[in-house]
Amino acid sequence: MPRQLIAGNWKMNGLTVPGARLAGAIREAVAAAPPPCDLLICPPFTLVGTLAHVMLGSGVAVGAQDCHAKPAGAHTGDVSAPMLKDAGATAVILGHSERRTEPGEREAAVRATAGAGRAAGLGRIVWVGETLAEREAGRQEAVVAAQLAGSVPEGFPGSGVVAYEPVWAIGTGRTPTEADIAAMHAMIRRVLGERFGATGGRVPILYGGSVKPSNAETILALPEVGGALVGGASLVAEDFLAIAAAAA
Repeated sequence: MPRQLIAGNWKMNGLTVPGARLAGAIREAVAAAPPPCDLLICPPFTLVGTLAHVMLGSGVAVGAQDCHAKPAGAHTGDVSAPMLKDAGATAVILGHSERRTEPGEREAAVRATAGAGRAAGLGRIVWVGETLAEREAGRQEAVVAAQLAGSVPEGFPGSGVVAYEPVWAIGTGRTPTEADIAAMHAMIRRVLGERFGATGGRVPILYGGSVKPSNAETILALPEVGGALVGGASLVAEDFLAIAAAAA
């Protein structure tokens, strides 16, 4: 079985000095006691280069939280996948609910950025998930299946990861039941298998949504859960490392 991946999404948090200090604390702890999983931290664009330098040789990868679909051009305020690669990133999160909601990214845009990430040699973490209203209406599987169909490009297995986060659980302290998480991961695995065949069975599927040390062991032990996408807890070294220690 492949090692689970614990990815930290720092979102719009972190200045140079405290960000480097947090990354340094993670590096030191990993050197002293290597976790039973792969680690990835995804800071804001401004910290990618700094943290890539801090983590050089540590075994902890550094990624980003988004990229533009084009490699270069007149796109003021955007950052391309080749720029992220040049800064030291090895992966990028794409189509997070906050990107889908605030800038209004749709499936086609996420698919395009996933293609750009592949072209630049970055691992892609494509986000999917349902709102509370969609779950209460019993539409969670249909919604997530549509997101997978529209957002995941061809050639995804091999360097692609899916992250499932129910929107209503992100940062709220609420989590679905173990049965709900297992059911959604099983559905995602089925959809990937139907589309990609045997290689679809090897795409890691992360769970996210208020993952913390107190629930990590239970969640990470569930079928088809290939790791976690961690939000707030990734900003506290002890919490992030405790989640990593709970990996299967």
